[in-house]
Amino acid sequence: MKKLITAILVCMVFTLQAQQNFDKIYTGGKVIECTVKEVTPDAVKYSYPNEELINTIYKNTITRIEFKSGRVETFSETATLQTVTSCLDWEKVNVTQLEYEVKGLFKLGDVSAKAKGATAFSNMNKIKERSIKKLKIQAAMMGGNTLYMTQLDTKGNVWGNEYTASQSTETNTSGIAYSNVLPNVQDFEKIVSNNDRFTFLTKYYLGNSNADLKNASPAVRQVQITRVYKNQGFIMVNANIKGEKTDTFRVTYFDEENVILMYQDKRKIYNLILKHN
Repeated sequence: MKKLITAILVCMVFTLQAQQNFDKIYTGGKVIECTVKEVTPDAVKYSYPNEELINTIYKNTITRIEFKSGRVETFSETATLQTVTSCLDWEKVNVTQLEYEVKGLFKLGDVSAKAKGATAFSNMNKIKERSIKKLKIQAAMMGGNTLYMTQLDTKGNVWGNEYTASQSTETNTSGIAYSNVLPNVQDFEKIVSNNDRFTFLTKYYLGNSNADLKNASPAVRQVQITRVYKNQGFIMVNANIKGEKTDTFRVTYFDEENVILMYQDKRKIYNLILKHN
């Protein structure tokens, strides 16, 4: 017994020593064991163990680095990005027009919105805010916590005359939704393997003609996820849900209590809120 215990302790020591031979880069959802070569203003360059090839990862996606010397370096770039769980967290979405701020983030999809005043007396700033709000809601529904604005076009009030009618303020906006972290498929597979049945709590949607979020009661209360797979880094699931226009959904967020599914149909985007049984 003593020899066995001694052997186990020796193995543990060697394991710890092996771990200490590498630096560790912590990103959203994973740890990279490597040798850090250089920390630049925008990125970190590193090599995997026993490799000479130098890889680059943008600092936007890094939370901290634990060097084998024991020193720890944290990065403020990711500290400003908040966790977005569903469309209800749209106010947490960070808006930027600087391309370098989304380097290294995960691209989720394109978003666009239009807002128009009811009359020629409508306030221009309020119309602009409504349009940007719709972009942020769409980004949140996709699981994004960053919105990169690519277009912000506002046309002011145009007064008519005896030949033409007056035109109210109109704002057209577009952008790209990003996130610094994607849900982990292995962790989600464990949840579904334990119990593939969920309670359908509610559904939110936003259409091109909707001024704000809408919600609807689900047609059914129980949902069974029949398949989980990964597609281009995203967690995809199949589930036959009465009242929905598809059986394929993307998991935008999950935790110990809830699962958020997303899908798009023409000009509408949906969030389905499920709860573990």
